[in-house]
Amino acid sequence: MRAATLRGSMSETLPLEAAPFGLDAVLRARGFERLTPIQSAVLDPALAGRDLRMSSQTGSGKTVAVGLVLAESVLAHEREGTRVARPTALVIAPTRELAAQVARELAWLFAPLKGKVVGVTGGASIDDELSRLRGEPAVVVGTPGRLLDHLRRGSLSLEAISSLVLDEADEMLDMGFEEELDAILAYAPAERRSHLVSATFGAKVARVADRLQRDAVWIQGTPIGEANTDIEHVALLVEPQHRADAVVNLLLRHPDDKTLIFVKTRVDTHGLAAYLAENGFSARPLSGEMTHRERTRAFGEFKSGSLRVLVATDVAARGLDVSDIARVIQVDPPESAAVFTHRGGRTGRAGRRGENVLLVPPRSRRRAEQLFRDAGVSARFAAPPTPEEIRRAADERLRDRVQSAGEQPEAMRALASELLEGSDPTHVVAHLLSQLSHAGPCAPRIIPQVSLEAPRAREASSNGKSAAGNKKGRRTGHGFVKFQVSWGARYGADPRRLLALVCRRGHVSRDDVGAIQISADSSTVEVAAPLAESFEMAVRRKDPRDPHVRFRRWDPSKGSKRHAHA
Repeated sequence: MRAATLRGSMSETLPLEAAPFGLDAVLRARGFERLTPIQSAVLDPALAGRDLRMSSQTGSGKTVAVGLVLAESVLAHEREGTRVARPTALVIAPTRELAAQVARELAWLFAPLKGKVVGVTGGASIDDELSRLRGEPAVVVGTPGRLLDHLRRGSLSLEAISSLVLDEADEMLDMGFEEELDAILAYAPAERRSHLVSATFGAKVARVADRLQRDAVWIQGTPIGEANTDIEHVALLVEPQHRADAVVNLLLRHPDDKTLIFVKTRVDTHGLAAYLAENGFSARPLSGEMTHRERTRAFGEFKSGSLRVLVATDVAARGLDVSDIARVIQVDPPESAAVFTHRGGRTGRAGRRGENVLLVPPRSRRRAEQLFRDAGVSARFAAPPTPEEIRRAADERLRDRVQSAGEQPEAMRALASELLEGSDPTHVVAHLLSQLSHAGPCAPRIIPQVSLEAPRAREASSNGKSAAGNKKGRRTGHGFVKFQVSWGARYGADPRRLLALVCRRGHVSRDDVGAIQISADSSTVEVAAPLAESFEMAVRRKDPRDPHVRFRRWDPSKGSKRHAHA
């Protein structure tokens, strides 16, 4: 069944007074000035009693929009004095963090209506949840697995629900929760409203929506995939082996900014976060296998600002409710334009400007250009910040702080006079500056610059030189550094597997690897000399996938009798 479409627009935003049941007061107290397009759209009287499919860009207020839809049933919810929770609305979310965020948002919104909201998620204390559920909540928000636990225990009943909401429906299906959803729905009455909130409405989500909903209306606060206009999109051209260094230089260029970094796997979150922490940055990983306590701590520190950098996977970042993220860095490419837009939507929120940076290998430029076209954004191509740019920016920040500094305490003024007495002021200031490390926690990285010209322009100016010839020239212009690896034929090493391991662990490409020699107990591999230092630093970290495989620079005087070590 095709859903009718109702699209909101910025010109259609409503004043806060349009919010039902006096909720305008609590919205105003939370800093709202007007309802957003998606919030305005759901208040259309023509939607009364209809099932909704809601989509809008990240940060556009979808959770409050859901609350406005549920408000009437929350107000009418009656406590029955039972020890079994019989809510009027159930919200299902794919991750603990998103469920916790939704529960917090709905709790303050429904406070004037005396509507209690309880969140239930895996990793939390089941006994605490049982106690809260006995408080007769009007709304229960939870993850699929934990909701099923309570339904089977009998601590939660869906007999009285009038509305069911699937939040981030696309992510829920991508994570394989369809079977759990079917099991939950078996406990729900057939007569209910069913609402889906989703960043995308592809075939899989549409199929589930058609099965759950009747006479549905599709509400778009912004068209699906439409980018936030408060975000500048930047494609940073950098070879794959220099991605970590490019991240370092970006952080050094903007040290005070709160930055969210996206990578593909949980291993990558720990590897990159550890690399950044080793270089003095306040960085933590955020991935799905972390405990609830660990993830809650990382969320809290990032939100408060005590943690400036968070390295996350797409799934783990769901539910990250932080309005002042200045920059998103997409280290690994997104799977689609919708994912690109969803990641980037974590910045540029609450009226602030933001920057969405995608690291692009030069050979993948055309693919990136197509991604931007699919996402409907205009992106500029740039090179990573150079050490000179980073130092100039640091000097400018220091100059601004000094010039805007107010009156200093008398004790500081007396000490300053004492230091300057009989000394060259320039010498004194220069010495103090050397103690400040105002340019950042580590030295900027020297990253080989690549051409910013489009591929066709480079081809036209190459004078007929082939790509293969150019690559050969780059490789013969430098030597190789040999490393010993504690993995040999006796333990399953072969050239193909070892090459894959070297590229993954050392963040290098196949073109940067020279000769590989495999012995019974260990092997040697050559890495392009300009990359040897960054390669050695990368492989020094233990890898959960291959914890016993270690690397060290080859020392001819020691031969291959000793196993490699980090």
